[in-house]
Amino acid sequence: MPDALQDDVVAVAVTASDVVYDGAIWNVRRNSFDYNGSNITREYIEHPGAVAVLALDEHDRVLLIKQYRHPTGLRGWELPAGLLDVTGENAVVGAQRELAEEADVVASEWALLTEFYTSPGGSNEAIRVYLARDVSAVAAFDRTEEEADIELRWVPLDECVDAVLARRISNPILIVAVLAAQVARSRGWSTLAPADLPWPRHPLSLHSRTSTA
Repeated sequence: MPDALQDDVVAVAVTASDVVYDGAIWNVRRNSFDYNGSNITREYIEHPGAVAVLALDEHDRVLLIKQYRHPTGLRGWELPAGLLDVTGENAVVGAQRELAEEADVVASEWALLTEFYTSPGGSNEAIRVYLARDVSAVAAFDRTEEEADIELRWVPLDECVDAVLARRISNPILIVAVLAAQVARSRGWSTLAPADLPWPRHPLSLHSRTSTA
């Protein structure tokens, strides 16, 4: 029987590392490292990691938000999501905070749906997507800037899948999460993991997989 399809974790010797751009939200880091007999230099976005929430109600409807994103010039449909930029904050707590602040909703049931790197060739940004159920409304949060005109909509999961396959929505977190949820539902949600499962792909864990020569 072949080995299970799985990514390999590789520890490399980092010979030099410095921040070449210190940004308001994230930095650009330049690393030099030894690999395959060569010393290689690469620059990448240094990201704190993020969480997103696919909130599902008793009618299998997904809670979506529409928000403006300046780099693309789109007001696009997304899941409630946010950066893990609070030092030491637990990822699940961060997800609960984002759901309340962006969608005015809380949930009593939480599970890990999926996780992924958004752009592994140029960023260490890792995303965890949680499935939240048994939801209820809370008082509206006072949102500002791009979030001031967030639009909320409950959409059947099947309609979300149709929108993905018809290329009508483009947010990668939403696309991955919706397709993962459809497959998970078809398997009786047996693929879900505990919300507090250890997260070795979180950007902070990279420090344990590299060494400075």
